[in-house]
Amino acid sequence: MFGPAPVGRDRAIGMSERLAAVSSLQSSLEYLTQRRDIEKGGMNDWEVARQYLAGAGPLTRRLVDSVSGVRTTTALHVARSAVALGMLLPGDSRWRGAGNVFLGASSALLSPRHHYGGDGSDQVATLVQLATGAARLVPSPAAKDALVWYAALQANMAYAISGWVKLFGEPWRDASALGGVMRTRTYGHEGMHRWTQEHPRTAKLLTHSVLALECSFPLVYAGGGRLTRSMITSAAAFHVANGYFMGLSRFVTAFPAFHPLVAYTAAPRSHPTVAGRDDRALTAAAVALAGGTLAAAATAVRRRLRTTEGWHTSRTLTTRSKNRLQYEEYSPGDPQQPVVVLVNGLLSTSEHYAWIAERLCYETRYGVITYARAGYAGSHRHATTGFRLSESVQDLVDLVNGAVAPNRKVILVGHSIGGELARRAARHLGDRLQGIVYLDSSHPGQFASGLGASEKGLAGNLSTVGRALRLGTGILLNRPVWIGELPYAYRKKAFAQYADARMWEAARREWKAIRADFRSFTGALARIEGIPALVVSAQRTVDRNPEQLLLHKELAEAHTGARTETVVIEGATHETMLITSRYANQVTDRVIAFFDSLGANSPTTQAASSSHPSSPSRPVGRKETVR
Repeated sequence: MFGPAPVGRDRAIGMSERLAAVSSLQSSLEYLTQRRDIEKGGMNDWEVARQYLAGAGPLTRRLVDSVSGVRTTTALHVARSAVALGMLLPGDSRWRGAGNVFLGASSALLSPRHHYGGDGSDQVATLVQLATGAARLVPSPAAKDALVWYAALQANMAYAISGWVKLFGEPWRDASALGGVMRTRTYGHEGMHRWTQEHPRTAKLLTHSVLALECSFPLVYAGGGRLTRSMITSAAAFHVANGYFMGLSRFVTAFPAFHPLVAYTAAPRSHPTVAGRDDRALTAAAVALAGGTLAAAATAVRRRLRTTEGWHTSRTLTTRSKNRLQYEEYSPGDPQQPVVVLVNGLLSTSEHYAWIAERLCYETRYGVITYARAGYAGSHRHATTGFRLSESVQDLVDLVNGAVAPNRKVILVGHSIGGELARRAARHLGDRLQGIVYLDSSHPGQFASGLGASEKGLAGNLSTVGRALRLGTGILLNRPVWIGELPYAYRKKAFAQYADARMWEAARREWKAIRADFRSFTGALARIEGIPALVVSAQRTVDRNPEQLLLHKELAEAHTGARTETVVIEGATHETMLITSRYANQVTDRVIAFFDSLGANSPTTQAASSSHPSSPSRPVGRKETVR
């Protein structure tokens, strides 16, 4: 059990390609026996599933479309089954390379077709088949070894990264994950779940043993491969258990298809079985890893600088809690008109308000201010006490008193938790308030109403992503689709914040305080006398949780002795009501119309432009983003 598992290159390739072929054969036979899933109305009806390729290039869409008809898909799986059976026969010819490439390429081509039902085993089999197929076809021994090393390094990453990512999750650290998985209908096993509950200590030992195996898998290369046999045997046993208890039978052969390639590369070069092995691919991988690490670090630094520097018009203000807030005055507006202060939601940037802020700036005579809460963008938290929501409320009040002239009224516009902060700030601002606009606002009673069911999952996600970003993994983040909905000039700044750990850490801190605060809420909302309120809800939010609409009505009813109005933006979601121009424009229209009806402003583009035609406070260079 302790020692290298020397295996020659050709034998390693042969063993791996046969194990991968078994996985492909089983996969195709499963799809053939479940053809109803790909027919019209099935789980993988292509007329529905093709939407997942909407963002792909035209060539990719055409290629996948060409094989996604029911007859073509069926014919491909029949051909894959025949080729996979042929790969199980004895032989060592280059034709086997062509068979491997066909299986790997067809699997990759069909993967969008089987959006539901594909899993990690299909991806692993595809990777092994393409690597071993190319190794069969290339004539150079050095190129063969490079391809084998590629697959072996992928195997190490598959295990190690999976293990280290699990460590970010509390259920794996406290060993509740195993029992949690075993109690699910999809991957569970009633007997195994019962065993985890009856033997918690043994279950914890088993869970942590699996973690240790995955995290330390690269140790197969330590000490001349002394741990190769024990590591590979343990990993194979793990996949057999997955196949039996979780029903993931393809895992039994797919992941072990890596193992012969790992054994070949882990054996010491002095062993006669691997004599002449070319290990330059390992050096190249190490250099690439070092270069990637440096690039990740440089990217993280660049994004941090972009995040904290603000715009060229940004200003700072220190609050009573010693927090330094970064804010921006889009427009000073008419001195006789109110100033709109925009308060962002949880894990969102002030750039989320770009469409609304730009229109208010150019089409009304209001002053417009956005700001970043402590920990977001260029704002820094220096408070020494434990964070509570009251700290953010005080910061908002201090911002208003410090950034807005004492003789001017203020309109607070808050999205999500920003709406709750605005509501709480009302009693501190008193008659300085012209009104409050709640945009799909949070409500302190939402947990009691059953709307906080996913609160623990959100807390875990915030912690996990924050830790990962601190390790420099932001370079791996794809730009979210919603970034492209913002005006062009704001996208880089918003993405830099999204890919930086600071915002996630601030959101985690805020979410912890929100949970504690909202859970303690009892009774009715405090009355706000004489302050008008506009409550705007996103249709998708209230459709998903009808209780949310009742909570939003409570927000309006809490404002007594003044005009209130409730509005639902048709088709909008919690986020798109800000970041998608057509919904943001509807929101802005409602805001302008509401305060117009109160006699607060007479917004015309001509009047607004003439009132401050060349204001140095407005962010120059972003005017072209207005639609």
